[in-house]
Amino acid sequence: MENYAELLQTLTQQEEELQFTAFSSDTALTLGLKIVELAKAKQKIITVNITVNDKVLFHHAMQGAAADQADWIRRKNNVVARFGRCSFYIGIDHKHRGVAFDEIKYLDPQDYAANGGAFPITIKGTGMIGTVTVSGLRQAEDHALAVEALRAVLA
Repeated sequence: MENYAELLQTLTQQEEELQFTAFSSDTALTLGLKIVELAKAKQKIITVNITVNDKVLFHHAMQGAAADQADWIRRKNNVVARFGRCSFYIGIDHKHRGVAFDEIKYLDPQDYAANGGAFPITIKGTGMIGTVTVSGLRQAEDHALAVEALRAVLA
């Protein structure tokens, strides 16, 4: 069994660390292209989406990406919007508490997916303004790719 408590602490630290002082369309472009660059370097096929205030600022499906990745992105983004935390945190938190996320009656699984890959775009001192989301890999890899790109852009 995985150490869920330790993973939750790591995810919380990432959310606290990976915050912007400002975020624009140009920032979204830089971040989106960084994710694509990292995916290509790892020979992975993904779809990436960056949304701020319900406006899509960047969306790219790499050659060979599955058509349903856009729906996974929508569902993961809904989780971040609902809970204000990365989608991976919400999924792991529910597992840690022994709760099946897909069985929560007020959250239709057709609209919510607590799988890794959606990360809140947060402005320091302001709060969450959007999401950066990766889909197409295992959930831990989707999450790790988003985090790696955020770290690179914020450096």
